[in-house]
Amino acid sequence: MKIINAGVTAPKGFKCAGLRAGVKPGKTNKDMAMIVSEVPAKIAGTFTKNIVKAAPVLWGKKIVEEQEAVRAVVVNTGIANACTGAQGYENVVTEAKEVAALLDIKPEEVVVGSTGVIGQQLPMDVIKEGIKKLVPELKADRQSEEDASWAILTTDTKPKEAAVEVEIAGKTVTIAGMCKGSGMIHPNMGTMLGFITTDAAIDKALLLELQRELIEDTFNMVSVDGDTSTNDTVFVLANGMAENKEITEKDVDYEAFKEGLLYVNQSLAKQIAGDGEGCTRLFEVHVAGADSKENAKILSKSVVTSSLTKAAIYGKDANWGRILCALGYAGVDFDPVKVDISLKSADGVIEIVKDGIATDYSEDEATKVLSADAVTADINVHNGDFEATAWGCDLTHDYVTINADYRS
Repeated sequence: MKIINAGVTAPKGFKCAGLRAGVKPGKTNKDMAMIVSEVPAKIAGTFTKNIVKAAPVLWGKKIVEEQEAVRAVVVNTGIANACTGAQGYENVVTEAKEVAALLDIKPEEVVVGSTGVIGQQLPMDVIKEGIKKLVPELKADRQSEEDASWAILTTDTKPKEAAVEVEIAGKTVTIAGMCKGSGMIHPNMGTMLGFITTDAAIDKALLLELQRELIEDTFNMVSVDGDTSTNDTVFVLANGMAENKEITEKDVDYEAFKEGLLYVNQSLAKQIAGDGEGCTRLFEVHVAGADSKENAKILSKSVVTSSLTKAAIYGKDANWGRILCALGYAGVDFDPVKVDISLKSADGVIEIVKDGIATDYSEDEATKVLSADAVTADINVHNGDFEATAWGCDLTHDYVTINADYRS
């Protein structure tokens, strides 16, 4: 596997564009994007588990369930088109029809993503005009990738992209993705949109099964603030233009593709965690020694979502009691007197708990470790052979400021 500096048009046959249509307030922020495949692309999709689902999620689920392939994705920011009733759904259908007419494809070959304020109807005149502007701007170059990656952001401070190349049966297959997500992020995805493209030839059912598996250990292990959104969506489009022998079973070709797709999913998920609203550092929690994979995930999520622990990470305070407390209320049985906890970062490693009690560690050294841009809590509960990792961020004053002013 080779990691490359590229975006969603790196796989063969994809083009994209991003621009300002005027959905979001302000004068300069890009707010609409489009991705198009030259040929039909097999589609897999995973969506929010929130009972309240936005109109584009309902449309996307329908397309994934009923269609083998699609040709285009259109995205807007600023307005989520959630809790908008029948009119909101009709607006999604209208978007698909508008894109289809301009690209000479079927509306069922278009999926839609929206993110932003809940409860507002889309300004369809603006959306339609934005679609008309996007189509002639579609290109397969780095600038277009950057434009698109910026155009899908809301409170994010930076775009999020990842791309790799893998060798499959003598052919180079490329997998690339972009996503957005900064707040209302909680396990089972979050207010995040992800779009992954690949030129691999792979059976749709197998692609859908694989992406649903990978989501569980990547995007579903991210938490910023404990809120699960109405709009969470990750689409994977595979157009087969790498001309590899189609992957139809779980063989060596499948494993090579899986490695690449896992990297892209995981990289994007970590970038979301590291750009949480108002955050100053990425917070990773790795739990080992659990008696099952599920319990390892529950324990790691409990720590990464603990507001007190997140505040301590912001304060560079090695308050290990908060970590142990979060483990204890997770609902998983373990022996507290067997727990070991270490903190590590680019600035060092320090063991702060051994056999359930504090070590004779240096507070100054712990503060130094916690001052890095990315911090990991390594936890071993010594109760089995399973492990899991969750990603989050610290909790800062700026998080409250951003969300207090979100609609203004």
